[in-house]
Amino acid sequence: MTAPAPSSFIESLRVAAPYIHAHRGRTFVVLVGGEAVQGAAIEGLASDVALLRAFGVRLVLVHGSRPQIERRLRAAGQRSRIVAGIRVTDRAALECTHEAVGAVRARLERALSAGIANTPMEGARLRTVSGNFVTARPIGVRDGVDYLYSGEVRRVDADAIRGLLDMNAVVLISPLGVSPTGESFNLAAHAVARDVAIALHADKLIGLLEGRGVVDGRRRRINQLSPDEAEAHARRRGGKDVQRHLIAAAQAVRGGVRRAHLVGRRREGALLEELYTREGAGTLVTAEDYETLRPAAFADVGPLAALLRPLEEEGVLIRRGRERLEMELDRFMVVERDGLVIGCAALEPMPEERMGELYCVAMHPSYRQTGRGESLLHAMEERARSVGLERIFVLTTRSAHFFQERGFAPSSVRALPPARRASYDRRRRSRVLMKEL
Repeated sequence: MTAPAPSSFIESLRVAAPYIHAHRGRTFVVLVGGEAVQGAAIEGLASDVALLRAFGVRLVLVHGSRPQIERRLRAAGQRSRIVAGIRVTDRAALECTHEAVGAVRARLERALSAGIANTPMEGARLRTVSGNFVTARPIGVRDGVDYLYSGEVRRVDADAIRGLLDMNAVVLISPLGVSPTGESFNLAAHAVARDVAIALHADKLIGLLEGRGVVDGRRRRINQLSPDEAEAHARRRGGKDVQRHLIAAAQAVRGGVRRAHLVGRRREGALLEELYTREGAGTLVTAEDYETLRPAAFADVGPLAALLRPLEEEGVLIRRGRERLEMELDRFMVVERDGLVIGCAALEPMPEERMGELYCVAMHPSYRQTGRGESLLHAMEERARSVGLERIFVLTTRSAHFFQERGFAPSSVRALPPARRASYDRRRRSRVLMKEL
């Protein structure tokens, strides 16, 4: 793989820095399917886990073992029986499950313990700990089907897991649980991950999916869903793997986990991209507002100045400076995405003329052509209407087409309110566009 150019590498670090700070000391529960520990895939997973630990993330790995169980059942001449998406685990299937889970856990421990020179694992020295952290109970009989040794989570020993995380260990949890009577039960890995995340009050539950991840009807990645939307999407479309993860993510968020992420694991570096870039690589399930359009606050002065500075240096906007921004702050609305101000606009009402000037319309370069500018413009028009304005105008040197496509018509300096007409800078030769509200 070609090394990135120095400027690209430095820019990537700068983009990741706020997330490195934000995630340090946080607890993430990562669900890894059995497919992800087969073949060479486990090496990339181990490298990403090592990097997360290097960045100070407290990690719990919950692994699945479905394909490994299927192989052992076939080798033993047994048929796999799944009803309503749940494996019916008889005694023979339970033995295959024990063997498969043990093999997967051992393979993960070996991969996470590697420290080969000239690899991402060099010097990692990860300490992994597994144990009987999950108490189980039988599913029992449902709709006339006895699920035998298939179970569900009864209790998670969150204190024991936290104690190990405090000692900087990576906690490895298998989809097996033991009941107080000493019986062993086969558990669904996504349900284990969900319940562990809830019990730990984890900051994130992350599911590594097979396939392309969560997509809409046109095969485009869905960036964000609320818990209700996630469950509705699970009912409408997607394979069984996606459905299980979506429902588990929605339940985890309702149970107190702030954010759940679903990421297609086959894309190289997708887990890191999801966690350490603003756009991510997967689907976020959260009840929080990840992106908001709101009035500006005093804390936005610095971010606003940084957003406007490149446009001021290009001569697109008039220089204002922090002092003027502070004085005019109540005129601004901002678009905030995950803590970053990515867009803004300001409106100066002129009530005597029932007009207002729309100015400082700006969007971060990474978020142009995404429809956010139009949403911001619509919000400013609503603000103008709410204070009784009948028309708004803009003065622009380079964005006339953007405004004309959204209902603004060419006008003249003579149509401006007297005070604004007197201050018009004829050297800039800004075009005047007006819109009736």
